[in-house]
Amino acid sequence: MITHPDATWAPDPEPAPAPITPADVADAARLVSFGLQAKLLPARDAEYAELIRRHREDPPFARLADAVATGMGLVVLEVSPRAGMAVAAAEESVFAVRMGDYSRRAAAESTDRFLHGLAHLAIAAMAFPRPEDLSDDGYLGRVSVNGVDAFVRQACRRLEQQAEAAGANTDPASDAPGLESAWRVWARRSATGATKDARRLAGSTIGIVSKAVLFLVDSGFLQKVSDDSGGTYRTTARYQLQVRDLAGSAAMAELLELGVVAVSDGTASLLPADDSEELVADAGLPFHSL
Repeated sequence: MITHPDATWAPDPEPAPAPITPADVADAARLVSFGLQAKLLPARDAEYAELIRRHREDPPFARLADAVATGMGLVVLEVSPRAGMAVAAAEESVFAVRMGDYSRRAAAESTDRFLHGLAHLAIAAMAFPRPEDLSDDGYLGRVSVNGVDAFVRQACRRLEQQAEAAGANTDPASDAPGLESAWRVWARRSATGATKDARRLAGSTIGIVSKAVLFLVDSGFLQKVSDDSGGTYRTTARYQLQVRDLAGSAAMAELLELGVVAVSDGTASLLPADDSEELVADAGLPFHSL
């Protein structure tokens, strides 16, 4: 076509984005609700899988769903077929689980809060002992209840040796447990204990680890593999994302720097420990502090 030389050319205008409809908002909220169902995977629910696909292929819908999550006090860690809509609760969110709440739910005394936190910290460190384990989407960590307790007790022995070498007080006042380092309390606590009918005491260290593991199973972070070693479990994509998000915490870094854990099948292959600082008391993955 021949145009007049004085005519100015202009590109065709971009089509206006489709307006957001109440149905879009409902779908976005539905996707977030699926994300809050920790054990549900897209492969097991056709509607969930379709909403995941839409989030990945429809940027306006993805922004809408992410905004809904943000408005609910949630942080979107990943949206993918392997993990679903993996979300973590922001510190002030109504969905945040705090260490004190968890301890009360576990029927633990207030002085045991940091032991429950240490159990969660140790599980995360054993499940993903190397930075590349967190960055590899195909990596599956394995932990066992007995292995986690053995790992922490190995760390306790090493930290006690460091304290003795430094001339630190290794026998603090028994009436002030809140002032003791976590390793001192853990080392003194019975591994299993026993009730009159030979059941494991809930306040024993293995009992504490068991509660931590069951909480992670209920949260969709671990899946049981067998009953070996007090219970052996493998990690899920959701747990990897959660630990990846919190891996920069000082407590986890200090625990890994002890060097007493290696990649294993959950049976706690322990190595000689290197020099390190004491564990940070009252630290608890995947919880917000009090």
